[in-house]
Amino acid sequence: MINITLPDGAVRQYEAGVTAMDVAKSISEGLARKVLAAKFNGEVTDASRPITTDGTLQLLTWNDTDGKSTMWHSSAHLMAEALEALYPGVKLGIGPAIENGFYYDIDLGGRSISDEDLQKIGDKMAELAKKNSVYERRDVSKADAEKYFTEKNDEYKLELIRDLADGTITFYTQGNFTDLCRGPHIPNTGFIKAIKLTSIAGAYWRGNEKNKMLTRIYGITFPSQKELDEYLHLVEEAKKRDHRKLGKELELFTFSEKVGLGLPLWLPKGAMLRERLQSFLQKAQLESGYLPVVTPHIGSKNLYVTSGHYEKYGKDSFQPIHTPEEGEEFMLKPMNCPHHCEIYKSSPKSYKDLPVRFAEFGTVYRYEQHGELHGLTRVRGFTQDDAHLFCRPDQVKEEFCKVIDLVLHVFKSLNFTDYTAQISLRDQEDRAKYIGSDENWNLAEQAIIESAAEKGLKTVVEYGEAAFYGPKLDFMVKDALGRKWQLGTIQVDYNLPERFELEYVGADNQKHRPVMIHRAPFGSLERFIAVLIEHCGGKFPLWLTPTQVKILPISDKNQEYAEKVAELLKNVEIRAEIDDRSEKIGKKIRETELAKVPYMLVLGEKEAAEGKVAVRRQAKGDLGAMDIEQFIALVKEEVVSRKPFE
Repeated sequence: MINITLPDGAVRQYEAGVTAMDVAKSISEGLARKVLAAKFNGEVTDASRPITTDGTLQLLTWNDTDGKSTMWHSSAHLMAEALEALYPGVKLGIGPAIENGFYYDIDLGGRSISDEDLQKIGDKMAELAKKNSVYERRDVSKADAEKYFTEKNDEYKLELIRDLADGTITFYTQGNFTDLCRGPHIPNTGFIKAIKLTSIAGAYWRGNEKNKMLTRIYGITFPSQKELDEYLHLVEEAKKRDHRKLGKELELFTFSEKVGLGLPLWLPKGAMLRERLQSFLQKAQLESGYLPVVTPHIGSKNLYVTSGHYEKYGKDSFQPIHTPEEGEEFMLKPMNCPHHCEIYKSSPKSYKDLPVRFAEFGTVYRYEQHGELHGLTRVRGFTQDDAHLFCRPDQVKEEFCKVIDLVLHVFKSLNFTDYTAQISLRDQEDRAKYIGSDENWNLAEQAIIESAAEKGLKTVVEYGEAAFYGPKLDFMVKDALGRKWQLGTIQVDYNLPERFELEYVGADNQKHRPVMIHRAPFGSLERFIAVLIEHCGGKFPLWLTPTQVKILPISDKNQEYAEKVAELLKNVEIRAEIDDRSEKIGKKIRETELAKVPYMLVLGEKEAAEGKVAVRRQAKGDLGAMDIEQFIALVKEEVVSRKPFE
């Protein structure tokens, strides 16, 4: 007999060889009908795999992230089966689950498919799904695996097999389709009730631009048509909120091929938005004892060799810049922390001087492949709201908690209310990716875990997500459409102070190493603004929006009064513009609504005669006539209170 511990702490005994599905049936037949996979001792596995040892078991359904991921990976296999039926001879690359759905990279051998073909492929998937084909797993020797895919003439699978060790290879079969796969998979295709293939793209084999360009087909599936319909509605809403679309409409930023891919150009309104976000955080930082610093856009290659960044990220950086001096190499700055270490080192420090907090809005540059670039969320040049705190070991927890407070202040001010703190730790087995001693890593990880608990954060632990020099606390934020974004990160680092030989003189008059805390509440301004645009649909809170008020004179006769009102607003730092075009007032109002300007002041002869303004609020309509002083007070109160978007 073996002991199975369930999520509620209950322990049940079963005969060795029991499956997760057997356990589900012993609890409830209704539960068993919903089980897609299982997590045994932290590892996601097929619900049909025998369990032979004691352990913890979680039954995964559609309500679990790992349950969804398993179904979407199984759906990729179902799509591959449909493709083989419709396009004989198609060759298959990889077909993983992604955050929302799945894809498969395929080689059609010179043939092409269009968006119109997606419905045909989806219909074939639906036909195959109704057969309730079981996903069957079997171990395969390397020789047999190579023989199978050689006969199938699929060089992509053969290349993958070459990287695998004999004894670790498994195949999965459902219906007439067999694939090289680790799994896990859902019990059978019948769980897949609603299918939507969403798009076609190009993708280099294994992400290497030197390899062949394959066709990537994206899709998503659900256990009911109702859930698919709800998802498609959200997709349409997301299209309306797409930051690339709204950024253009609101005149915030643009891109130019002549300037270079992935290098955004900020237009005046976008630049003002950035500056206000910077000013907001700079004020909070000054109040919290941060000191501003500025570092150059390039640094000696040796700087990043010392920090360890070059070894770990050299391939993702731009190539070194060579100067006329023999052997002299510089790099576009890929991160700010090595520069801040050198600033710390520029003068001696005593234990009484610590903590020292250096803050910089520093622009950094990292190479991204063309296909990976995406609006502001994936760029080649971006500005981090970076700060590095140098403190004594006994100050780490207190400083970490203060940084958490600052991050939460940012989220509250911008109406990000649904978030989880992800404690990102080292991989439990592969330690080669990280630098530093186990002792320092354990201290750093413990400081993060204790600080998050002290602040009462809702947390999840993810192994293998730490930075190469230290563990992190990453804030995973849900936007208005329920999508998750990683915004804000805090990292504890015992290793860079060691590599840069940073010191302070302690109370014992001996030299000691400080501990370094990396911190970026926004992460990068570019990505943060992209997420903010989509979160609020371009309707920024009044304190942040580039144009707070649009003044709409009904006719040219009211122009002088409009200019007077604009000057009064300017004098009290309210951002206003006049629409002095010779257009009908109805058109001006409609276009101002589309531009998402929070307030409109309609000015006619009556308003001019009475010294008033007719106020309209974006999306709310007419608020009536007010004295100018009354309107100013209304705006000021909303700005000071930092009310969220309407």
